[in-house]
Amino acid sequence: MAGRLDRFLPRTLFARSLLIIVMPLILLQIVSTWIFYERHWHIIMKRLAAGVAGEIGLIIDAMDRFPGDDAQGALLKLLAERTDLRATIAPGAILPNRPQPEPTAGLDRLLARELTHRVRRPFQFDTAAYEDEILIRVQLKDSVLNVVTPRRRLFSSTTTFWALWMVGTSMILFAVAGLFMRNQIRPIRRLAEAADAYGKGREAKDPKLAGATEVRRATVAFRRMRERIRRQITQRTEMLAGVSHDLRTPLSRMKVALALLPENDDARELHADIAEMEAMLEAYLAFARGEGGEAAVETDLGELVEDVVTGARRAGASIDLRIVSAPRIPVQATAIRRCLVNLIDNAMRYAGQVWIVCREQGEWFEIGIDDDGPGVPAADREKVFRPFYRRDRSHGGKTGGIGLGLSIARDVVQSHGGDIYLGDSPEGGLGVRVRLPV
Repeated sequence: MAGRLDRFLPRTLFARSLLIIVMPLILLQIVSTWIFYERHWHIIMKRLAAGVAGEIGLIIDAMDRFPGDDAQGALLKLLAERTDLRATIAPGAILPNRPQPEPTAGLDRLLARELTHRVRRPFQFDTAAYEDEILIRVQLKDSVLNVVTPRRRLFSSTTTFWALWMVGTSMILFAVAGLFMRNQIRPIRRLAEAADAYGKGREAKDPKLAGATEVRRATVAFRRMRERIRRQITQRTEMLAGVSHDLRTPLSRMKVALALLPENDDARELHADIAEMEAMLEAYLAFARGEGGEAAVETDLGELVEDVVTGARRAGASIDLRIVSAPRIPVQATAIRRCLVNLIDNAMRYAGQVWIVCREQGEWFEIGIDDDGPGVPAADREKVFRPFYRRDRSHGGKTGGIGLGLSIARDVVQSHGGDIYLGDSPEGGLGVRVRLPV
């Protein structure tokens, strides 16, 4: 139920917060309107209609008691002076012999009810013929009394004032609530932008301490968390670089000692082991340099991919490149370059042909790398990202590498807020999808 309701709610926190304030106010207005029209408006309109009908009934009774043209003329003149009702007598006239249409509007029903109760004579009235006046006709013994009353006599001005007051105060409250909520949400938006930028490997200013106490605490917690992550990365990088550097010394001594030994199978195996260890150390140092605080700069990813592919082609790689679209976004260019080099080298190690397609897809920039090699089984597609994992060892082959290329590539992409996915290639081999947030 909550999930279904959530689909109809606004997406932003500002809109939802404003909705929390607006909805009770709208409900209050609906209830107030219902009470006003059902109670106040109905009572006032009934009393106004009763006043007009009573005055007409009074003048009819007075005309019955004081017959004669002079007396009736004086009564009608007095009626116009005292009550704003203008009345004339049509001698010998008879109301049309047709029933009064059934009243549908609230005013018509109230007026018909009060005329029936207070006049007690045949009547007809028209509330729509004139814009500012209402015509009431009453059948007398040998004549018809035509009464014209101003429309304002049957309407209360409090209705207009009430409507203007409700709308005016509501607009003011909406404006005040909107400004207040915007000021409260601005620190949350800044905190979200800083967290998003940090998750994408981009530098961002420390979010300013502002807003409610809970928002300030979240901002302080984010700052501390970012500093702890930076400190841990720096410590790990320095440790890795130090260990890699220190291991070069014994490796150098081992190489000198091997150079003095006679050439045989054992010596050649030791040379191969030392070369592999040196390659591992180079990978360690490359990994350390990749996390060593490289600043994110505005980079054309299309040009970056094309430059990496050009270098691979010089080395003999057969690559088909197609760039559909590519953005300019802040990235650690050297780290992204190393990531692409590792992925392309890995593809060329197992395949003869590589296809690369770059395109923007919504909020992501995707680099698709497909090859015609043997591919990777679905069960091993997460294992290949583990450090030092090599499938060729488990299958008895040797294609080179130390098992850090894919691990370093994914680490670089994830540090930019993206990820790497493995799947089946349309060309029959492995399909690699690199996604970076735009």
